[in-house]
Amino acid sequence: MALDKTQILDKTDGGADVFMYFLDSRYPGFKKAFRNPFYEDNNASCYLYRNPDTNVVYFIDFGDGDFHLDCFGFVGLIFNLQTKGEEFLQILEKIDTALALGLASNQDKIMELKRQFPQIKTANELEPPMNKEIQKPKKYLKPKFKDFTSLELEYWQQYGITRDVLIHYNVRSIETFYGENYSIQATPAEPIFGYQGNGYIKIYSPKSTARFKYSGSVGTGHVFGLSQLPKKGDLLFVTSGEKDVLSLASKGFNAICFNSESKPIPKNVIRRLHYRFRHIVLLFDVDETGLKWMNKGVEQLQEYEVKKLLLPLSGEKTEKDISDYFKLGNSAEALRKLFLKLLDEHYDETMSHLSNFEVLYDKPPASAEAIVEINDVPVGTAGNIMAITGPEGSGKSNFLGALIAGTLTQSSEEIDLLGMDVARNSPGKGVLYYDTEQSEEQLYKNLKHILRRSKLDAPPNWFRTYGLVGMGRKDRLVSILHSMDRYYYEYGGIHLVVIDGIADLIEGVNDEERSVMLIEELFRLASIYQTCIVCVLHLSPSGYKLRGHLGSEVQRKAAGIISIEKDEDKLNSLVKALKVRDGSPLDIPQVIIGWDDELKFHVYKGTNDKVPVKKQKSVELREIAEDIYSEHFDLGYTELVEQLKFRTGVKDRQAKNYIKTMVEEGILCQSDFGSKSYHLFRNENLFSTKMPNTNTE
Repeated sequence: MALDKTQILDKTDGGADVFMYFLDSRYPGFKKAFRNPFYEDNNASCYLYRNPDTNVVYFIDFGDGDFHLDCFGFVGLIFNLQTKGEEFLQILEKIDTALALGLASNQDKIMELKRQFPQIKTANELEPPMNKEIQKPKKYLKPKFKDFTSLELEYWQQYGITRDVLIHYNVRSIETFYGENYSIQATPAEPIFGYQGNGYIKIYSPKSTARFKYSGSVGTGHVFGLSQLPKKGDLLFVTSGEKDVLSLASKGFNAICFNSESKPIPKNVIRRLHYRFRHIVLLFDVDETGLKWMNKGVEQLQEYEVKKLLLPLSGEKTEKDISDYFKLGNSAEALRKLFLKLLDEHYDETMSHLSNFEVLYDKPPASAEAIVEINDVPVGTAGNIMAITGPEGSGKSNFLGALIAGTLTQSSEEIDLLGMDVARNSPGKGVLYYDTEQSEEQLYKNLKHILRRSKLDAPPNWFRTYGLVGMGRKDRLVSILHSMDRYYYEYGGIHLVVIDGIADLIEGVNDEERSVMLIEELFRLASIYQTCIVCVLHLSPSGYKLRGHLGSEVQRKAAGIISIEKDEDKLNSLVKALKVRDGSPLDIPQVIIGWDDELKFHVYKGTNDKVPVKKQKSVELREIAEDIYSEHFDLGYTELVEQLKFRTGVKDRQAKNYIKTMVEEGILCQSDFGSKSYHLFRNENLFSTKMPNTNTE
C-alpha cells in the first residue's frame, strides 16, 4: 500500500508536527506572528492556522497572498517539488522519512512505488536541494571586523568599487572569524570580507579555495542590494553575485542578486519589483551554468517581461561576469549600448513601423489638403502629466510652438515665449512630439514656424516629430510607448513629451476602463522617466470640465491644466489656468497673447489688467458653479467641496473658502429649510421645476 496524505495528516496532528520540524527554532506555535523564512521578510505577518472543520494546519502570509500552504505545499516549496503527480509522492516520502513516521518502512511498499514510477528516488537516494538553514538554522557568530586596508581597497577598485559603495551596501572587512568547528584569519594575501544581512553574514574570501562561508541563517529570502534600490527606476539588473551588484552600483546602475544563480528566482520578489522598474534584466555569468539558468529565468518570469543580456565575454574563469567586464576596461556607457542593442532587438518591428511616420525636416512631404489644423501646447513639471485645452482658432498652435521652441533654442538672445518660462534643454535630452490629428503637410509647416521662433536653421537630432494621423488607432499608443523608451536610453533622458490628440489613442472618451489604464500608464512613465507628458483634450460643452471619462481621469491625475480661449475683443487670446498643483488657479493672472503682422506669429501682450483680480475671480467662480450645477440641482456641503476640489485641484481648505466667497458674491445660496444644501442663484424662482442638464458628453 502506497503512502497517502490522510495517513500523514493523522500522524502529524493535521500537519502541525511537520511545520514544527522544518521550522525548528522558528516555530512560533499558533496565534503568534513570525517572519516568512522563504524571503527577507521585514515584518512578521505569517501565522499557522488550524481549520476547525478539517483539523488541517495551514501556513499563511498576510503580507504575500501566494503563501497559503498546507504542510505538503510547504515541504514542496522547500524542496522545489510540485504538489501533484509523481512529485507529490516524493513530498510524502520526505515527510515520512524526516519525522520517522514509519509509514513507508516496509521495503515491499517502496519497491511497489519504484516499479510504478521508476524515475522516483527514495529520500535516502535524494540530495535535498533545500537550504539547510530553514531545516535547522545556524547560530549567528559575529566576526571580528576591522578597517579596510589599502590593499583590500585596491582589490575592490579593480572592479570600480569604492569604499563609499562598500559602506553603503554594508560590506565589512573581517580580521578573524571563529566558526563552530573552524577559524579563519585574514592576511594581506588572503583578505576576508563580509556581506551583512538581517541575522546572518555571508563571508567572502576571494583569494581562498573555499570562497564562501556563512554565519547565521541566510535562508532563501536573501536578496543582496534590495534595501538600497530607489522607490522607482527605469532599469534593474539581476546578477549572479554580490560583487556584481557592487560593481554595477559603482557605475550608477540598480542591481540585486539572490543567494545563488542556479536556483529558481522567487516570483514574489520579481512581482513587487515589476511595478517599480520599467525593465528587469538578468545579467548572469556567461559560463554554462549562468546561461542555463538565465534562459530558465526568462521562461519562468515571462509574465513580468523579464529580459536577459549576454555579455561579450569568453566565459572563462576570469572573463565571465559583469565585474570582469568592467575590470577589462569597459565603461558604463558601453553597458548602456549593449542594453540599447537589446531594446533594438526587442522593439525592432515597432521602430521599423514607426519610422514610416517620422516627419523629417530634410524630406518635406508632398502637398496635401489640410483636414485638421488644431495644435495644443502643454506645460508642466518633471514626473507629472499636464493637460492643454481650448477651441479651434484660439492661438493654441502658436502657444505650442513657443513652448517647444523654448526647449530647442540654443541662442543666448531672448525670444518671445508668450509669457512662459521654459526650461532650456541644455543636456540634449529627447523632445518628442506626437500628433494624431493634423495632416503631414500642416505638421511640417508648424515645424518650420517652431524653428523660426527658436532661431534655428534645422532641428536638433534629439527633437523627434511624428504625425500619426495615418496610423491605425491600436498601433498609436504602442508606438508612442516603445519609442519613448527607446529614445530615453539613446538621449540619456526625455525632456518633454507632447501628445496632441490623446483621445485618438483609445476607442472612445467614455470608455472608463481604457481611459483609466491609459492615464495610469502615462503617469507611471512620467514618474519613471522624470519627464513632463503633455496631454491635449477638448472641453465638455459646459466649458469647464474635460470631456468624457478620459477627461475625468486627466482632470484627476494632471498636475496642471491650461486653457486657451478667445478674448472678448476677438483680436487676442487669453491663457488661464484651470488647475494647478499648489495654490488656487483663480489667483493666477490671465496672460494675453495676440497676432503680430510683422513677425507673423503670436506675441506676449501682458496680463489681463482690464478686469480686477477680485472681479475676475468672481466671474470664474460663477463659471465653475454653473458647470457643477449643470449636473445637479442642489448639493450638500461635503459634496460641493469635493466637486470644487475635483475641478480646480485645490486642497480642502481652499475649496471651503471658495464656497464662502460664492455665497458672499451671491453666486450660491443655501436652502431655506435649514439644511446645509446649496444651489445656484439664477435670478429666477429658486424652486422652479426646471431640471439641470445631465448630459455628460
